[in-house]
Amino acid sequence: MILTEFDYVRPVGLDEALALLSAPGARALAGGQSLLPGLRIGSDTARLLVDVRHLEELRGVESGDGTLRIGALTTLAELAAHPLVLAGAPELAAAARANGDPQVRNLGTTGGNLAVAGRPTDLPVAALAADAVVELAGPGGRTTVAAEEFAATGLPAGSVLTALLVPAAGPAAAFEKTADRASRYPLCAAAVRITPDGPRIAVTGATPRALRLRGVEDRLRGGPYTTEAVLAAFRAEPRELFVPGRGTSAEYLGHLAGVLTARALARAARIST
Repeated sequence: MILTEFDYVRPVGLDEALALLSAPGARALAGGQSLLPGLRIGSDTARLLVDVRHLEELRGVESGDGTLRIGALTTLAELAAHPLVLAGAPELAAAARANGDPQVRNLGTTGGNLAVAGRPTDLPVAALAADAVVELAGPGGRTTVAAEEFAATGLPAGSVLTALLVPAAGPAAAFEKTADRASRYPLCAAAVRITPDGPRIAVTGATPRALRLRGVEDRLRGGPYTTEAVLAAFRAEPRELFVPGRGTSAEYLGHLAGVLTARALARAARIST
């Protein structure tokens, strides 16, 4: 049973969708894997559902000038298996593969996973490690924002996430996750990408939101990426960075984040050689 009453409309194009989303209480419906459960239990509300699922301009994966353009309606299942993503951004493919179950991955979308608010999801942390850029369309036209900034500010009202732009850097990247057993959302997840300037490291679940851990990156610059070195780098982080909850302490989550990061760095280093 849906506890919220709402109207439904299926626009013929993105411009019409944006006009409809400017109305108070309008929400975009894509995969619906977060929105519809919220409407069912009353934790979310909508006056109007704007169904964008059929807009082909928001689908697909393309490569050009060293960048992958991943349409927002690309499903998690498509993202997990796409050869361009597997070759150029394996941390994103792994994050998509770790999300939920096959039914969720077949319906859930890249844009929806990036834009969901109020809970940790898998793709944002991989997007941060990849130094990706989010493409938005809104009342003022199209714009881009760094994935790191997007993780902090969220989706502007009346806007639609149209694509994720990811530097294609080859296989030196990885993703690791420990899932909450009940929800399958990450209790903690870590994504890494090894670059000539050093590692890029991001964590979610254990932190208030998906975060780049630049202090850890600086301590590990130049290596080694041994488990001992990674755990020492995490122990030097302020404990208040890690948020206790769901029966876990900040100390435990900080250690878990270090363990998952060490595993991801070891995998990224191994598959890149």
